[in-house]
Amino acid sequence: MLGVSTFHPPSLKPPSHSTVTRLNPTLPFSFSISPSSKRSSTTKPLIIRAIDAAQSFDYESKAALQFRNAQKLKIAIIGFGNFGQFLADTFVRQGHTVLAHSRSDYSDVAQTIGVKFFTNADDLCEEHPEVILLCTSIISTQNVLLSLPFQRLKRSTLFVDVLSVKEFPKNLLLELLPTDFDILCSHPMFGPESASRSWSGLPFVYEKVRIGNEEHRIARCEKFLDVFGREGCRMVEMNCADHDRYAAGSQFITHTVGRVLDMLLLESTPINTKGYESLLNLVQNTSGDSFDLYYGLFMFNKNSLEMLERLDLAFEDLRKQLIARLHDVVRNQLLENAGKVQNLQDTNNYAVAQYAQNGSAIVLSSKNQRSADAKQHGYYTPNDSGLSDDSTKLKIAIIGFGNFGQFLAKTFVRQGHKVLAYSRTDYSDVAQELGVSYFNDADDLCEQHPEVILLCTSILSTEKVLKSLPVQRLKRNTLFVDVLSVKEFPRNMFLQHLPPYFDVLCTHPMFGPESGKNGWKDLPFLFDKVRIGSVESRMSRCDRFLDIFSKEGCRMVEMSCAEHDWHAAGSQFVTHTTGRFLEKLKLEATPIDTKGYETLLSLVENTAGDSFDLYYGLFLYNINAMEQLQRFDLAFESLKKQLFDRLHGIYRKQVFQNEENGRDFPERSMLLPEISEDSRVVSSFTDTVDAK
Repeated sequence: MLGVSTFHPPSLKPPSHSTVTRLNPTLPFSFSISPSSKRSSTTKPLIIRAIDAAQSFDYESKAALQFRNAQKLKIAIIGFGNFGQFLADTFVRQGHTVLAHSRSDYSDVAQTIGVKFFTNADDLCEEHPEVILLCTSIISTQNVLLSLPFQRLKRSTLFVDVLSVKEFPKNLLLELLPTDFDILCSHPMFGPESASRSWSGLPFVYEKVRIGNEEHRIARCEKFLDVFGREGCRMVEMNCADHDRYAAGSQFITHTVGRVLDMLLLESTPINTKGYESLLNLVQNTSGDSFDLYYGLFMFNKNSLEMLERLDLAFEDLRKQLIARLHDVVRNQLLENAGKVQNLQDTNNYAVAQYAQNGSAIVLSSKNQRSADAKQHGYYTPNDSGLSDDSTKLKIAIIGFGNFGQFLAKTFVRQGHKVLAYSRTDYSDVAQELGVSYFNDADDLCEQHPEVILLCTSILSTEKVLKSLPVQRLKRNTLFVDVLSVKEFPRNMFLQHLPPYFDVLCTHPMFGPESGKNGWKDLPFLFDKVRIGSVESRMSRCDRFLDIFSKEGCRMVEMSCAEHDWHAAGSQFVTHTTGRFLEKLKLEATPIDTKGYETLLSLVENTAGDSFDLYYGLFLYNINAMEQLQRFDLAFESLKKQLFDRLHGIYRKQVFQNEENGRDFPERSMLLPEISEDSRVVSSFTDTVDAK
């Protein structure tokens, strides 16, 4: 408001100009308007005093501030370990008041975060927090809850848990808490590792178990849930029983697979596939959690034991498939070779390949010898007259025009290379669409004198297909290339069955139609120049073929075939084994999928698309695969032993405790029927599970 009054300054002369003069420094906006010098001295100047209009006050801002403050909560975190601190960071950032209590002294950490830490639970409860957030381990939750001084809290306090199982804490809170308290069961399905950057899109599951009807109690529950909603979490309201049913099929399996793989001591290799990298990430995310957390998922979710048994059966079934197929192969070889003089060679032993030429036995195995031997023994004199006119393009014949052959052909054609194809199945229509010349007869194809013969057959049929090719119709400087998932087997096969004047390049594009559908950039392409003629034109042809993949952005890795198979057994075979036995569980997406579980679903999708022959080939033709299968089996058995040993320890403790209680009440013991030790264990376990 503006105050208007008259005033005669007794000692001041009127200024010669019309001025605005501040009269009172304590009133920041009071001022006088002095009259003109020509005005009569009897005229009283107009004084305007601004008393309250200049206050820097905005009712809208005040209302907004009051609203924001009304959205804040006083949250007490019980159990201030890694997960409690992880949540506290966000609570504080959003402006909530956070208190904390834990058995360990985290006062320094709390001060850094902006949290008030209490070493005494009574002191914390006397602060009357609106929310008690239980962030303890699942095994200690009951003891911690019983130790809290409920009488020091307001009777309408909201109790919230964040455990990975839900029926157990729900029943526990309903049993131990006075009925005045509100109960919200929740599960943030992420942690410090999986949500280190953001919570956006991550599932937050909750059930409003018991919320009072009063408006302020309903609003308080919504404000707490809004903490996670504001961070972009995918809010999923679900009852605790449904959560545990889904979690046993997703979270427990994810942690089980992660722990088994962790026991294998997997390491990154120079030829990591996307699937293997996803397994390494899974191990990293799950190994950071304590065994108590994993044991809690097993012990306090009644569905977990069934899932563990299904995992065991799935792995056993997969192993039986592999061994049965191996048995058939060995049996057929025995029958085929019956009556022959030579000894049956081990199916997996392709480490050394020998062949005889002109009566001389020659061993071709060293990578450093690859191009020297053919020239040294005079088997071939280069003839460059048949090379393509366009020095940058190749004439490539693909033998085996299935999914993978077609997948490669698309890129070859796009880069301007001339592509021919031959396969047992008639793919002439598909070839025409891709711009590929298709041949139903291998002789006709070979008479076209392709510069490169690319074998894209299955690993089981490769040797048979190679032997059936009319290689005599090819030019003697032809380059043979394979793309199999194992490398020592095709390398030795080429050296054994091909005349030495043919060049040999062993490769492994470590991707396929699924993993490489969006481009080949940064995907590994492994190669070994097993035998390349020393003539410049032949070396140039090999490099031009490799350039096809380099131009697409592949990560080019030159590595010996033996080294590849050693790495592949520890990465590719483990990846396919994991995907194969998970496929047998018929896993499905759930409303509460974690990132880890989504990784497993993606892995199953990628590996299930490959034929079993491919997986069997990884097992049969890689001498390291059997060892990896055995290690996988031992790791799974070791994990089960850990779980059951811990379970047995609890049973045993309960049995002895019951016996001591019986000695304390002898008259009661005399009335009890005699039961066996085993029956007592089972009964004790049943009572424990029912109570929880």
